[in-house]
Amino acid sequence: MKKLLLILLIFSVGQLYGQEPYKRTLELMGSRFDITVVAKDPVEGDEYINLAISEITRIEKLISSWDSNSQTSEINRNAGIKPVQVDIELFNLIQRTIGISKLTDGAFDISYASMDKIWKFDGSMTDMPSEDAIRASVAKVGYQNIILDKEYHTVFLKLEGMKIGFGAIGKGYAADKAKELLKSKGVVSGIINASGDMNTWGKQPDGTEWKVAITNPMNKNKVFALLPIHNGAVVTSGNYEKYVNFNNIRYSHIIDPRSGYPATGIISVTVFAHKAELADALATSVFVMGIEVGLNRIEQLPQVECIIIDDKGNIITSKNIEIEKS
Repeated sequence: MKKLLLILLIFSVGQLYGQEPYKRTLELMGSRFDITVVAKDPVEGDEYINLAISEITRIEKLISSWDSNSQTSEINRNAGIKPVQVDIELFNLIQRTIGISKLTDGAFDISYASMDKIWKFDGSMTDMPSEDAIRASVAKVGYQNIILDKEYHTVFLKLEGMKIGFGAIGKGYAADKAKELLKSKGVVSGIINASGDMNTWGKQPDGTEWKVAITNPMNKNKVFALLPIHNGAVVTSGNYEKYVNFNNIRYSHIIDPRSGYPATGIISVTVFAHKAELADALATSVFVMGIEVGLNRIEQLPQVECIIIDDKGNIITSKNIEIEKS
């Protein structure tokens, strides 16, 4: 009787929604975006998806370091010269990234864009860079040299040639902003998937939670867990496709901005948080900090969990996460 009641309840929720999911896949911010919205018909679905696209495009124009007309490019052009006044939105984003840098002891740092590209992960590297070259490559990296003026909303990079970039957080922020806009327009449910930076809200039309499949990079065809996500974000960073091997050590394409050396020991980090911006930054940070320190930082944060897979295929989780085996 209880089982029948549950089925009827789910059916009634589905009927209550009276809507269907509509999805579009396209390239934005140089990456694949999958935008799914729950709407009453295809016309409404298209309208909502177009709204999300416009918002993501707006964010890209604000934070892109490739667009010479963006405020981010203006900040970089004036490094070591003068402060640049920016929109409050960009100012607040940079302020939050500095907060994450402090939290992670610099493992996350948007001034990583100042780094010399001495590591190649396209198969062309035959020798490891010298210690001097590695040390020199991060000479202009350091969030401590990003100077913010809260009164005038200016950003100043102290060192000439210093740069900031949002590659490790931008797609997550764009997903958050698109979700925020769609919710404000009355979209009851959806998913913004920015190349694996996934943000959800609401439920599926049948009343069940959206779920994310976690794969083991050692066997990408096999899902080892399914986890429900309700009004939250999940981001995975991995080094199983971009890495180099020297002296029997696997070096990830994710580089420690403090030392210039690539991260080792971990091949995948999945972070669950209330916002994709935070999950995005923390997934990269845990890679750099390592398992022990990374887990410690994650467990100090409310409503943040993670799954780590080390280079031997072991699965390590933060203490409050519940894995539903597939």
